Amino acid sequence: MALTRARKGISALLVLVLGSGLSYALLVGKPRPEPETPVEVAIPSVEVVVAAPAVRSLSVETQGTVRPLREIKLVSQVGGRVEYVSPRFAQGGFFGADEALVKVEDIDYQFVIARAESQVAAAEQRVAEEEGRALQAKREWRDLGSDQGNALFLRKPQLASAQAALKASEADLASAQLDLSRTTISAPFNGRVSDKSVDIGQFIAPGVVIATVYDTDVAQVRLPLTDRQVALLDLPLSYDNESPSAVNGAHVLLRTQFANQEWEWQGRLVRTDATIDEDSRVVYAVAEIEKPFARDPRSERPPLSPGLFVSAIISGRQLPQITHLPRSALRSDDSVMIVDSEQRARPRPVEVLQSDNSHVWVQGLASGDRVIVREPRLILAGMEVAVTEAELASGSP
Repeated sequence: MALTRARKGISALLVLVLGSGLSYALLVGKPRPEPETPVEVAIPSVEVVVAAPAVRSLSVETQGTVRPLREIKLVSQVGGRVEYVSPRFAQGGFFGADEALVKVEDIDYQFVIARAESQVAAAEQRVAEEEGRALQAKREWRDLGSDQGNALFLRKPQLASAQAALKASEADLASAQLDLSRTTISAPFNGRVSDKSVDIGQFIAPGVVIATVYDTDVAQVRLPLTDRQVALLDLPLSYDNESPSAVNGAHVLLRTQFANQEWEWQGRLVRTDATIDEDSRVVYAVAEIEKPFARDPRSERPPLSPGLFVSAIISGRQLPQITHLPRSALRSDDSVMIVDSEQRARPRPVEVLQSDNSHVWVQGLASGDRVIVREPRLILAGMEVAVTEAELASGSP
């Protein structure tokens, strides 16, 4: 019994000694940590272009449909049978100003003129008779020894009535002659027939529309402009028609595709619509093109006919401090990242005037600013960067 207890005590003592030794070995024999060299983070490399603000003129691109400047409905002011139709009076036919297009039979109007001339002659005779009687009455009254006479005795009312009748008959004659002249129907400008509704032998009544015609001397195009585009242009917005912008509007280059070829015409902005479109909130500027149907004998360019859909490039006004940058330089919040004198990236807000798929034109940069055009995916404001200067590709506004 005693032997068993002695063995248990010895075992416990051995376990304690071994545990103490092992603990000492772990605590004292542990190797000391060696100092580690910090890993150097590479400075990100960026490409920059040096801003060079300058006075520039930015053009604006828009589009519209060609319309005639004047389009009217020709209406007959007299009635009768159509006895003549011009060979040019056909759909698509061209005609000159005041050229006879349609002639209404005029025999009835000549009869009216003959009767009116007879009435004028009779009225003239009556005036002459009344003038003679008035002169005779004046002499008779003077023979009675008085210079003052009764108006009725001196036949003044009778003479006035005869003169009024003469004026009325002359007016009737002038009206008959005017109706006779209206039997020939023409337009007051060089034009083209877009639609006709009468032909030879047809009877027409006064007020009947015989054709729709439009002016071929000038064409126009309504061009929609956004608020940003309006800021780039010198629009004729003044109410004063003598203002320089109204007389010498911005130059407009029109282009369209016809017969598998691209053609160009020159025009000018002359005015804007009276109101802003309520649905789209855009301003419509009107460009006019002189002689849209004129053709150069050396060119196969087609006429600028109404209905053609055209693209337009409008010359902008001169604006200061405009910087041309690659499109990649512009950030989503309308800002760019520049590199300051301490080689650190800094954001800079800018005003975007115009952009396309490759380029952007902005205001808000100073000359010499280094603008980052290509950067790593993650670059933060204040981060130190290494600069590589890039070449700015040219691009037309």
